[in-house]
Order: sequence, then C-alpha cells, then structure tokens
Amino acid sequence: MPPALDPALTPMAFVRAMVSAYRARGMDPAGALELAQIPPGKLDQPRARITAAQMEAVSEAAMRELDDEGLGCFSRALPWGSYGMLARASLSAPTLGMALRRWCRHHGLITDDVALSLETVGERARLVLRPHRRPGPLTEFCVVSVLRNIHGLASWYVDSRIPLQGAQLPYAPPPHRDAYAVLFDGPAAFDADEAAIAFDARYLSLPMRRDEAAMNQLLQRALPLTVRSYRRDRLLVQRVRQVLAAQPLDAHNADDLAALLHVSARTLHRQLKDEGASLQALKDEVRRQRATELLLRTRRPIKQVAQACGFQNEKSFIRAFKGWMGTTPGEFRQGSTASPP
Repeated sequence: MPPALDPALTPMAFVRAMVSAYRARGMDPAGALELAQIPPGKLDQPRARITAAQMEAVSEAAMRELDDEGLGCFSRALPWGSYGMLARASLSAPTLGMALRRWCRHHGLITDDVALSLETVGERARLVLRPHRRPGPLTEFCVVSVLRNIHGLASWYVDSRIPLQGAQLPYAPPPHRDAYAVLFDGPAAFDADEAAIAFDARYLSLPMRRDEAAMNQLLQRALPLTVRSYRRDRLLVQRVRQVLAAQPLDAHNADDLAALLHVSARTLHRQLKDEGASLQALKDEVRRQRATELLLRTRRPIKQVAQACGFQNEKSFIRAFKGWMGTTPGEFRQGSTASPP
C-alpha cells in the first residue's frame, strides 16, 4: 500500500527528531524523506502529520543509513539488529512477565542512558523508563519509541492486544497532544515524574506463543509493531467479566462498557466475537452469578438485589432471572436451604 493511503496521524515532530540525528552526524536525510514521500517543506509545519506507513518507511531508512536503531536517542548508536537481539534473548521465556523482565535487563547492556523496569502493584503492571542522563531535545521521541516498541513486542509475544490503562510522560504536553490518543490507547498524563505505561498484570502470566521461525519472519519487517495497533485481546473476556462484576451500575450498555475498557463499542463487539463470546451472554453470566449469591447469602430486598446486579428496575430483573433459572428471585430464595445471615 502506498504510504499516502493511510490516515495521517503521526506528528511531524518525530520526523524532525530523526532529521536532527542526521544533522548531528553531518549526514543528509533527503533520501529517507524522499523514500517516505515526506516533502522537506512540511518538516517545520507544527500541525503536519504523516501516515503510519510513512513513519515505518522513514524510520527503517534512517536506521539503516545511520546504523542506529535508537535514531539518535542515545549517547551511542545501537547498530542494526540490536533490538532483534533483545527480542531473541527473551523468546525462550515461559511467560510474558519473564520475557519483559529479560528485555528490560538486556536493554541496559546496549545503552546506559535509560533504565527500564517492569513493576507490579496488585493487579496493575507498569513498564517504567527512567533516564540516567539529563533529558535532551529528543526526550519525547525516545520515550514514545521505546515504550511503543516494548508494548508492541509484548503483544506479539503472546499473540494478543494488550490494552493500556494509561501512559505517563515526563514532559509538558506537546502541540500535537491529541496524537497521544493514537500512540497510547489509555489516558496520557503529562508532566509526570517518570515515563511509564500501565496495563492489567494478568497479561504477565500469559504463555509465550511465538517460536524461532516466527521471530525470523518478524525481524524481516518488525517496525509495524511500533506504529500499528495489535488486534486480538486474549484476556478481553476476563476483563469484561471483571468490569461487569465490579461496576455493574456503570456498564449498562456496550458504549459505557467500552469506555471503561478504553476501546470503541464496535471494537468490543468484534473482539468478543473473535473470542467466541458475546456481550449479552457475559452480562447474563455475571448478573446471574451475582444475583444468586445475593439471594442466598443476604436478606436484601429484591429491588436492592436488582440494583446491585445492574438492572434499572425490579421488573426487568425478575423477568431476566426467571429466564435464567426458571423461577422468580423470591421463589428461588424461599426454595433454598441456605440460611442467610
């Protein structure tokens, strides 16, 4: 596909960062810009954007010409193949969590300008980037590139989209702040103390699903991982169940639930279908489980049970419960041998 056919969403600021790497080495970026169909006259236009395909083309050309996969972000160049070496070194890990810890540790062997770490607190995991040197003019490009790279690789390792709960950026909001909704699929917080992306820690337990043959194929064209979103989410069904159980009053419909999961309603339905599930079936499952638990273990009035299960009124709850269990909530409670407290 020609680069110009994709939507232009990537800020031109990232191309300017690559151009500065060329100039720092006394080299001419004209060939890379021409290959990516980026007119030099647009470089200094604050609102200019390029497509994902253009970003992929100019990045690969610059990496090869500069022999630097870091594209000038670090004090020393990272020769072509550096990130492939890191990816291979983590491939034999049994789980994503172990693979990411290896990747972060090995990244410190190829550059000591930044420190990467995987941190978990409860159900939240964070990939954190901390600079060892004073932030420079390429700070934004470096942070975005490294975090997008490891996020894309993590998704590839487990053959699953890993939705982000948020991104922290250690710099002021740039003029192209709106582009961060595309760069990171969770809310972006600027002027943070450190750079980090956060996601559900349960993804760390997923087994690695790639082998050496898949790695060889990936490394022939790995850049799309950092500029294109991964599609499938292997934990989506679990995440939907969790939100429906924890926030039943906030997830009345697909739009509300999708917003809580940081996806569109259309994406939510499509990905659930890919996993062989439906939103209605999951809602019924979670509501039925919650309703029977409350009816058996508490003396709450039926109306309160209905509200706690996410129903807007008692009548609709009774109708749904009878469809699930073949009896009304009141009859179910009376017929139970349990002794509620």
